[in-house]
Amino acid sequence: MVIKVLGPGCYNCERVSEIARQALVQMGMEGTLIKVKDPEEWRRYGLLFTPGLVIDEKMVCGGRIPSVEEVSTWLADAAMSG
Repeated sequence: MVIKVLGPGCYNCERVSEIARQALVQMGMEGTLIKVKDPEEWRRYGLLFTPGLVIDEKMVCGGRIPSVEEVSTWLADAAMSG
């Protein structure tokens, strides 16, 4: 599973990255966490406001910080559809 955090590396982006890491650990899942700082790449996903969260090439959240529970749900959905 590949998880991308889209954003310039600001505090909110770091929070999203940490929340994604926590969700992976809580669910006992493995994944690769990638920080994407290139605005051109963000546009490819249709992100209007950072931070953004992409799981297996599907943008699941943009412009806000999701909860660990939300990310866990998205991870479970991605695991079932993948």
